[in-house]
Amino acid sequence: MTPSHTAYPKQSLPVRVVRLALAAVLTLCVAACVDVEEQPDTPQGNFEALWHIIDEHYCFFGYKQEQYGLDWQQVYNKYKVRVDDRMTSQQLFEVLTDMLAELRDGHVNLSSSADYGRYWAWHENYPSNLSDTLLRRYLGTDYKMAGGLKYRVLDDNIGYVRYDSFTSGFGESNLDNVLMHLLLCRGLIVDIRSNGGGNLTYAETLAARFCNERTLVGYVQHKTGPGHDDFSPREPRYLEPSSGVRWQKPVCLLTNRGVFSAANEFTMYMKALPGVTIVGDRTGGGAGMPFSSSLPNGWSVRFSAVPMYDAQGQSCEFGIAPDVSVGLSDDDQRRGHDTIIETARKIIDGERGAQDSLTLR
Repeated sequence: MTPSHTAYPKQSLPVRVVRLALAAVLTLCVAACVDVEEQPDTPQGNFEALWHIIDEHYCFFGYKQEQYGLDWQQVYNKYKVRVDDRMTSQQLFEVLTDMLAELRDGHVNLSSSADYGRYWAWHENYPSNLSDTLLRRYLGTDYKMAGGLKYRVLDDNIGYVRYDSFTSGFGESNLDNVLMHLLLCRGLIVDIRSNGGGNLTYAETLAARFCNERTLVGYVQHKTGPGHDDFSPREPRYLEPSSGVRWQKPVCLLTNRGVFSAANEFTMYMKALPGVTIVGDRTGGGAGMPFSSSLPNGWSVRFSAVPMYDAQGQSCEFGIAPDVSVGLSDDDQRRGHDTIIETARKIIDGERGAQDSLTLR
């Protein structure tokens, strides 16, 4: 039997997909406050400040102009007439939130002490393709837990790992123990459906367990000026293999529209690796690295400022298409079957592994 893991000597490079220089820049971006022309703390002043912050620092104007015709100047004209210095804070918050929604970006949020303006149509307008009832059936009650990872061996000797948030941490020893427990399994299903993201370090660390050599997984750019097209050249991003236990058998990664931000990045890493098949629905996207700034009245705005691309140079802002497209079937749900998990089992069994695409509805 082929071993399901290989122990390798410690690598000379750390387990990182983003170079140390990039990590430093992103840390700076998260902590920094955007400098904009000082505006008065009035409804009109806050509107002007917000529009200019986004105009000078948001990173997806060109892409969204191409995708659905976004014109940020027209957005300004459309919403400026709705702002009046006699309006209440609640009314202003509604107008500003509506303006930001024109960006169609789940990373763009407006926060006050009273509310949280968000754009969630990136997943609310799509089928969830996830059932908590079915997950409980597959996991049972005797599953194991290692950090934020839940795992077990299914009855056909296929390993199953459920990870629902990259905010839930784990250590290298957790991963070693999970993979060793699944050592004799014929393949592995990693289920990140409705994982809304979190800490990018966990995404890198987990993906490195499926990587055997330094692998190009994408590119990154940095904003260099206030113009919509002011960016640095694209810099390559590499995933380094882990120095711990690494999985060597087939892997199916399960995704849906609820996969966003760091979970979307994890999907991008995994898609670049051999032996991995992405199964389910298109991810929700959220490819830009966000950071925050403040308005004159103290409200905080969070937005995408560092664009990222996959290994083919394509933006992942609007999500990543699966290798095998499949949704939950009503008939399967009535029988207590998760169509996406069952499709992954068939792929691992080799029944559908040679197909490039499959659609089941």
